Amino acid sequence: MRPWSRALALVALLAPAMPAAAQDYPTRPIRAIASQGAGGLSDIWMRAVADQLAPVLGQSVVVEDRVGAGGTIGARACGEAPPDGYTICIIPVEAVAINPVINPVAGFDPAKSLAPITKAFYLTQVFAVNASLGVKNFDELVALAKAKPKTLSYMAPSISKVAFMEGINKKNGVDFVRVPFKGGGDAVNSMLSGTTPIAIFGIGNLVQFLRNKQVLGFAVDGDKRSPLGPDIPTFKEIGYTEHLLPTFFGIYAPTGTPKPIIDKLNKAIVKVASDPEFQKRNMDSRGLEPVLNSPEQFAKELEVDRADGLAAIKASGLYPNVK
Repeated sequence: MRPWSRALALVALLAPAMPAAAQDYPTRPIRAIASQGAGGLSDIWMRAVADQLAPVLGQSVVVEDRVGAGGTIGARACGEAPPDGYTICIIPVEAVAINPVINPVAGFDPAKSLAPITKAFYLTQVFAVNASLGVKNFDELVALAKAKPKTLSYMAPSISKVAFMEGINKKNGVDFVRVPFKGGGDAVNSMLSGTTPIAIFGIGNLVQFLRNKQVLGFAVDGDKRSPLGPDIPTFKEIGYTEHLLPTFFGIYAPTGTPKPIIDKLNKAIVKVASDPEFQKRNMDSRGLEPVLNSPEQFAKELEVDRADGLAAIKASGLYPNVK
């Protein structure tokens, strides 16, 4: 047999194998890497989805926490897994649009290592203060910061929100001081005690404290007010519009995962998370706004997100070496 004939025969043999593999998939449990830690909103959401995916896919989905470096550890573990459909991950925008610019990891580029499945949800962030500060709105907080320089500390969960806070400092001539925290639980406790009285945080983590007025919300990100705090204006309403990147979590698989499997995972996840009862129980009360788009739509949006992230980093002045 001539070489080209053998090649054609090999192609003919392999051609039906991919659809068959996708059709039979999955034949064993799937690992879902959560990058933000047990008890975090994305971890809770992923576990709820995993429970519902089992009967849809016919195999269990086991959530594994791989926490650290703003989601990069989980993203890298996902990107380096075999591209066979048996590893997926839920990763924050920081890990794909911000961290690779300011703290690149040798040999790992999420744009090349992760295949988008769907943008899961936006997470509404609220700018909140401990009520003990005695201020009732953002202008009063700025006035207090000017009267007591270098005494008001804040917590922001991501570099993009830190960059945004630095913009607020510059715009108002104040010096809110950042205090880093390893986990959301510690940050909330510090805020409630008044040790770090200011935070930009997922509104779902603070809703009970907002309702009992222990914490006051001054603004939320996003284009509209949150149903969890309808009296809290958006940042745009109070005049802060520059480089306020939305916070979202996406679902990915390792690059090279066969497209039919990506599509099958997308269809299953969208089916589970689009259910009105699922959203009422697992999203609405936590300030999560579902997106659940196609892999192709998600990929296009990621290009914009990366460009916006780079612009925000440059504007912050925190990383002068970033060009």
